[in-house]
Amino acid sequence: MKLAILGGGGVRMPAFVRAVLATRPGTFGEICLFEPDGERRATTCRLAAAIAAALGHPDTVTVTPDAAEAFTGADYVFSAIRVGGDRGRVIDEEVALRRGIVGQETTGPGGCAMALRTIPVVLSYCDLLSRCSPGAVLINFTNPAGLITQAIAAQGKVRAVGVCDTPGGTAGRLADFLGAGRGSVSASYAGLNHLGWVCSVRAGGEERIGELLVRFEELQRFDHRFAAFDAAMVRRVGAIPTEYVYYFYDARRYVDEVARAGASRGQDVLRLNAELLAGLGKAFGDGVDAAWSVYETLLGVRRDTYMQTDVRGESGQGEARARRSARGAAGLAAAAVGGYEGLALQVIDGLSGSGQRELIVNTRNGASLPFLDADDIVEVPALVDAGGVSPLPVTGLPRSGQALVTQVKEYERGVVEAAMSGDAGLAGVALAQHPLVPGITAARELIAEYRAAHGKHLAYLR
Repeated sequence: MKLAILGGGGVRMPAFVRAVLATRPGTFGEICLFEPDGERRATTCRLAAAIAAALGHPDTVTVTPDAAEAFTGADYVFSAIRVGGDRGRVIDEEVALRRGIVGQETTGPGGCAMALRTIPVVLSYCDLLSRCSPGAVLINFTNPAGLITQAIAAQGKVRAVGVCDTPGGTAGRLADFLGAGRGSVSASYAGLNHLGWVCSVRAGGEERIGELLVRFEELQRFDHRFAAFDAAMVRRVGAIPTEYVYYFYDARRYVDEVARAGASRGQDVLRLNAELLAGLGKAFGDGVDAAWSVYETLLGVRRDTYMQTDVRGESGQGEARARRSARGAAGLAAAAVGGYEGLALQVIDGLSGSGQRELIVNTRNGASLPFLDADDIVEVPALVDAGGVSPLPVTGLPRSGQALVTQVKEYERGVVEAAMSGDAGLAGVALAQHPLVPGITAARELIAEYRAAHGKHLAYLR
């Protein structure tokens, strides 16, 4: 089989390529990295190819700036692009933050701007893919993942499934807290991408969600990802939120914490990625192990500081760098397979016929969430096998969660329609329906400023 990767020069791609070759050798005869940016081809793509050679697969990874070449003959395509790059993310966040509104890359105004930049580009690739390899399956990691997958489904030219490791990671951490093996715990989850709740946790045949709610303060001390939430509010809701629900439950705190930090997460990531690319450029002269050490250390710092600016009012990079320095980088052969790579590989396994998997993915709703349309893209458990993706029925999503999901899905439908029609006015109306945006006047002002700031990327909106 052939795997093509849109955004093959992304910072997570070397780790993904390593995971594929280390855990599924021989699954793909070719992994083709499509990357139009020359610096990325010379750094992260180069590292991915060098990793393949070091693992005994010197001809498996190819690199190209030509999308048609990447797509031709592909069985699977992973989409992981960022239109406008890291600087585009900074703009998305800062335009909202200047107005005292949540400025996060995947939700609210920032997520809207990112989607409006990204949808036309992704759909143009889908059109090309449908002509080059009409039977290929597109696995979408491009953010905002649910919204982009909704646009792909609306276009209807390729088979697609959206993937994010947040829900599965949350369920796994709940299992760890309960002292149960992850494989022995069954968790029910429902919502949209970056707006979902764990509604049920069964371990040893018993329902444990009530216990988790009662012991929520203990859970917060056990894992920092739950620390941002108000325990009384979570108990009132009656389900465990995933970390991105924080932006909806405590928008004021987020804005205050970023102001205290003096920089948004996007600015932190921009600097980290620039350091990573520069470090790789220098390390290649000392061999693939040296390059991997630089890469693994800085990618680890990025992972370790995830959401710290948004929740704690500081990036946490100093602490993370000290811990990583004391521990040292994991060698190429010893590096663990992370959540992002691991989930992607499970999707491949299921779709390629290696056995049915029950995974939480972004897919067509069907009857999973009866308060939404059948064609809406939702994030729910599904059976993934050679026949495709079959969403499972979901129960237990609280009324307050249903209300938020309903409102955000209406916003998402409007954003997709605006992007596909090029209607700037409709984009403003859609954004005004997002619960984090204070009305139509603010929404129209935000869209106007994003159009001016992003230039060519939003010039299609009229």
